Amino acid sequence: MLRSMYSGISGMRGFQTKLDVIGNNIANVNTAGFKKGRVMFQDILSQTVSGETAPASTTQGGVNSKQIGLGVGTAAIDTVHTGGSAMTTNVPTDLRIDGNGFFAVTQAGAEPVFLTRAGNFYVDGDNYIVNPEGMYLMSTDGEPIQLDPTATKFSIAQDGTVMQVIGGVATPSTYKIAVVKVANPAGLNKAGGNLYEYTLNADLNNVVDIGFLSSALPADPATGTGSIISGQLEMSNVDLTEEFSEMIVSQRGFQANSRIITTSDEILQEIVNLKR
Repeated sequence: MLRSMYSGISGMRGFQTKLDVIGNNIANVNTAGFKKGRVMFQDILSQTVSGETAPASTTQGGVNSKQIGLGVGTAAIDTVHTGGSAMTTNVPTDLRIDGNGFFAVTQAGAEPVFLTRAGNFYVDGDNYIVNPEGMYLMSTDGEPIQLDPTATKFSIAQDGTVMQVIGGVATPSTYKIAVVKVANPAGLNKAGGNLYEYTLNADLNNVVDIGFLSSALPADPATGTGSIISGQLEMSNVDLTEEFSEMIVSQRGFQANSRIITTSDEILQEIVNLKR
């Protein structure tokens, strides 16, 4: 009876965590570059009531062990890095990576370097390309990308090269947008503001810092980083149909586990009443 009560409590905790993750997914359904989360469960160590016995030749067969499960625990809270839908804006500084890479941004050209899939950049008053928080978009040279103040027009090629029109002539700049490829994107930690920070489980061989950006890959589908599409944004990969279905399942699971606690309480009450 007490085991069932504690199992019900663990189930309610697990589904509460799942509802928290679903709520965050739905809240960010229109957040550019947002990657949804998911909760995976696992059973807790079972209590062995009696062990197994091996068959004894032809005189007696084997007996299986008897185990009682002790509830459920959270195995993982994953970040699902599938691609989001594309939204066309026709704004030159709105960028979308058609692949698995990340943009690199930093504050005032200093470490740490953050990664992002949100490509809603703009040109500030000093002609630097920055994100909404004022963090600089980094080039493959590990430098912030600054446009020529005499340029009358600019565009960004699919390989990340910044093209500028100076004196009526289209001229490629020395800047090429850095695209960082991570071995395990799910290992990145969310830092808020559509940013991810590097962890050792994301990519053990490549520490994402200013020095690393000097060897970062330009946008290229052949290297797995993908192409940079100017004038488009990658939207959230949250599927509302899936999230609402998971919400219903989580709600019913929470209710079912609460019923386990209620039933266990009623049985305990009956045992107490035996004394009367």
